[in-house]
Amino acid sequence: MKSKWIAVSSMAWALGAMAGPAAAHDPLLAPIEPEYAARWLGAETPIKVYGNSYIVGFSGLSVGLIKTSQGLILVDGALPQAVPAIEANVRALGFKVSDIKLILSTEPHYDHAGGLAALARDSGSTVLASAPAAEALRRGRPGQDDPQLGDLVPFPGVAKLRAVKDGEVIRLGDVAVTARATPGHTAGSMSWTWTSCERRDCKAVVFGSSLNPVSSDGYRFSDPKNAGVVASFRRSFDVVRGLKCDVLITAHPDQSGGDAKLARARRGEKPNPFVDPGACRAYADRYAARLDKRLAKEKAER
Repeated sequence: MKSKWIAVSSMAWALGAMAGPAAAHDPLLAPIEPEYAARWLGAETPIKVYGNSYIVGFSGLSVGLIKTSQGLILVDGALPQAVPAIEANVRALGFKVSDIKLILSTEPHYDHAGGLAALARDSGSTVLASAPAAEALRRGRPGQDDPQLGDLVPFPGVAKLRAVKDGEVIRLGDVAVTARATPGHTAGSMSWTWTSCERRDCKAVVFGSSLNPVSSDGYRFSDPKNAGVVASFRRSFDVVRGLKCDVLITAHPDQSGGDAKLARARRGEKPNPFVDPGACRAYADRYAARLDKRLAKEKAER
């Protein structure tokens, strides 16, 4: 069950792929859209973003990691075929997969949630998501109200799951993470915020869900029946603009310039490229403008 993206792996990726022959028959690791997904799964070695916050994902998909005094918190799970590499990156930082106690989900799409079931099983952790997202994660498919429904495929359903509310604070050891509902891209999209410190210099970190107003062919945001989706986007833009935000990590790094910041960080540039207090506002403004452009285009096509 080898796909093309495995052939272009780095050493970290190869370590993750050493799951053994049993992985080839593991239904929770069965690749989803491997040729299409290859664009997201460029291998990256893990890197510290700031303080206790790390990225253990890929060139086109962020997977976050928070170290606490009582274990690890993972943010998102990428695709099923990406799980061995995520786990290898966790180990490369000196941690164990069993150290992961909680996994936070930004959205119930296969590119961010496809690996959650395997990661939760391997670590024994619980997945946390918004109530609408939790329903989709249990089913292993998005809801009927998802703008991208026509382009999405099922993914392994998550069994060990807990729904959290907007504004709820999740505590593990010495870390408190706040859930911030940011629907629009999906009805259950959730962003997550916490504080990371280096000595006495503490920064507000945001792991932002996608704000991209993208859809399947034929879906119209301007259709009156979708007015609630547009309103959700507007509220989410305002929420993200208003967040205390020194460091922004987004589910797709290129949506917020995270890919460029990562490249600069790997070159050792100072000051820390990830520290950017204007990043959340810029992120929200970028996709608010994209939604406006999309609505104007739809109006012109009537």
